[in-house]
Amino acid sequence: MGFNVLAWSAVMSEKLNPITERLKNIGYDGIECFIDNQDVAAYHRFGDHLTQLGLQRTCVMVVGPDQNPVSESAKIREQAVSFLKEAIDRAHAMGATVICGPMHSAFATFSRREPQPDEYARSAEVLHAAGEHAKQANIILAPEALNRFECYLCNTMSQLLDLIRQADHPNVRAMFDTHHANMEEKRFPDAIRTIAPVLAHVHISENDRGTPGDGHIPWDDTFRTLAELNYNGWMTIEAFTRNDIDFANSINVWREYNDPWNIAENGLKFIQEMQAKYAR
Repeated sequence: MGFNVLAWSAVMSEKLNPITERLKNIGYDGIECFIDNQDVAAYHRFGDHLTQLGLQRTCVMVVGPDQNPVSESAKIREQAVSFLKEAIDRAHAMGATVICGPMHSAFATFSRREPQPDEYARSAEVLHAAGEHAKQANIILAPEALNRFECYLCNTMSQLLDLIRQADHPNVRAMFDTHHANMEEKRFPDAIRTIAPVLAHVHISENDRGTPGDGHIPWDDTFRTLAELNYNGWMTIEAFTRNDIDFANSINVWREYNDPWNIAENGLKFIQEMQAKYAR
């Protein structure tokens, strides 16, 4: 079980050290952090701190228009591969085993048409190249389907599965996020079963991005289906606040949902209760 420290900051720094210490004391197995453009040495230092705490780690990332894997421009696609490789190097320096996020296409960048077959093909080619680099670092890339207001290439597990199959690389798998699925999927069990063959990471996220269990996500369907599939990967809470104003503004978070420690403490209890309920 993990917790995404984006609830406090999108910037990795020593300011996160006491937060990660408290997350360890609460009972988390690992933390997830956003990959920014800091020097690799900073990731080494943060990774050493987490190792001393006994915390495992995963990362999340996005790509922008200048690194868009679906771009018609060969130069931009080359920049996408380089950008992903640099992210992999930073994650490796930190000791992370998974990088998740909407790395298949530029965040909140729209073509004003439905996704095209050649866009999937270009994205798959970029992901395959990045997968080769990730293999050397023993890192799994787990692209994420987002809701229609943040992405157009992959909104559903069906679309994401097709993309992962086209990428055709063992280090390129997939993530399921309950927040986005709440908007885009008909039924959670069907969506989870669709992505199950390549599922490598799960984000536990409430419909309002607050404390898991406080909203209307179909949690029983979620945990029951994951248990039936014997899923044993990460379940990482991703919740947002306005603690990091720049990051909050960039993803349209305009109000507080819950205090981050409320999310961390009660969210962990909720996951543990649901896991116990559907233990096999």
